[in-house]
Amino acid sequence: MEKNIFMNLKDKNNVYKNLYDGHWVESETGKYIDILSPIDNSFVGKVQAMNKEEVDKAIMNSKEAQLLWQEIPVNRRADILNRAADILYEKAGELAEILTMEIAKDRKSSVAEIERTADYIRFTADAAKSLEGETIPGDSFPGTKRNKISFVTRVPLGVVLAISPFNYPVNLSVSKIAPALMAGNSVVLKPPTQGSISALYLAEVFNIAGLPKGVLNTVTGRGSEIGDYCVTHKEIDFINFTGSTEVGQHISSITTMKPLLLELGGKDAAIVLDDADLDRAVDNIVSGAYSYSGQRCTAVKRILVMESVADELAEKLKDRISKLKVGDPREEGVVVTPLISEKSADFVMSLMEDANKKGAELLVGGKREGNLVYPTLYDNVTLDMKLAWEEPFGPILPIIRIKSIDEAIKIANESDYGLQSSVFTKDIDKAFYIANKLEVGTVQVNNKPERGPDHFPFLGVKSSGMGTQGIRYSIEAMSRPKAIVFNLNNVE
Repeated sequence: MEKNIFMNLKDKNNVYKNLYDGHWVESETGKYIDILSPIDNSFVGKVQAMNKEEVDKAIMNSKEAQLLWQEIPVNRRADILNRAADILYEKAGELAEILTMEIAKDRKSSVAEIERTADYIRFTADAAKSLEGETIPGDSFPGTKRNKISFVTRVPLGVVLAISPFNYPVNLSVSKIAPALMAGNSVVLKPPTQGSISALYLAEVFNIAGLPKGVLNTVTGRGSEIGDYCVTHKEIDFINFTGSTEVGQHISSITTMKPLLLELGGKDAAIVLDDADLDRAVDNIVSGAYSYSGQRCTAVKRILVMESVADELAEKLKDRISKLKVGDPREEGVVVTPLISEKSADFVMSLMEDANKKGAELLVGGKREGNLVYPTLYDNVTLDMKLAWEEPFGPILPIIRIKSIDEAIKIANESDYGLQSSVFTKDIDKAFYIANKLEVGTVQVNNKPERGPDHFPFLGVKSSGMGTQGIRYSIEAMSRPKAIVFNLNNVE
């Protein structure tokens, strides 16, 4: 393999191009978006600010390519995806450096994202091979004779628009691309503005792996300028979006008769009962709340703890959180890094100001340096505080004390969100009682909320999303059954 396999993505001035019909091309607009690192505001590169005409051209090219791609046998599609996974593994260190600089993700987590992405691709390639159709005899339904039989297969939807978020621009792009490709679709990837560069490298990985021209195209630019045009384009057959609830609801409101898969925000609760293993709970809560500075939809975002163990839990959390390493993500062992933008840091601080004003007890943190917000823990948070309800997407965590299991369930379910929740207890009956009543997509028992393993179903209810992800579920979401009915003669 060449020493620099990514040389075609950009010019000597670090201006990144877009993948179109198998080639890296520059926009005709002459407009660019500067990508600056959240770490130190240093220049990372420029991406193209495409216009609607160029977006239209990319989508139409993908439409033409899809007609040929759907005829490619599944085993050959799998071969291409497995080559892409091999490249990701080989280039994990190089790609992790780009990820770290572009989105301020710590080095260990950046490498893990690339390697997990490779694993996701391989599993998807294998899972698609095992998807089968079925035959249905007509006489299994009352009143129908034996002269009918339905052959049911799965066919692609067409062109998938994949819109990925800044926090996992590689992994959450692949969670859309790989299942779509294995189902026989083509993909137009619209990466986040901050995260575009990492996603463009991913696109080139598929290109180098031998994906036919046009089966994967990329479009970059401000969502405010080309976003609505993309999602309402008549030749887009499916929209797979991960991002904020606000944007997801907007997409849902302006699209008509177009299937959607929406992964949106969360306000995941960790419910800690009085019989819980508190050390285990602390391990999971700290990891779940503060990894990548809490910038994850599945981050622990509030603790609902029984009063009888609240003091002990708070003290253990305070001790553990105060020892977290904070700072530059390029340094070994750093967990809490600068937030993605000044706007994000401003919002987290506004939640602190509200909590302080209304009497919450600050146990640790509360400081800010630029985009860097120190890991923060509040106790005695009450339900009139914004911190009890709003998703911070930052390293801040409220403790809400409860008197009963049913009170915890009530508070958890009053949220507009319904992604995941955790329950910490040694009593399996209590765990199931709570889990059955929580209005969320997934309940974790004695573990932090998390997206994986990636073949498990992953979904949200209420304002947390629409549709089900997970490798097999995603392939099925981006394909549809097609029935061919044979009507046989002289069969009674």
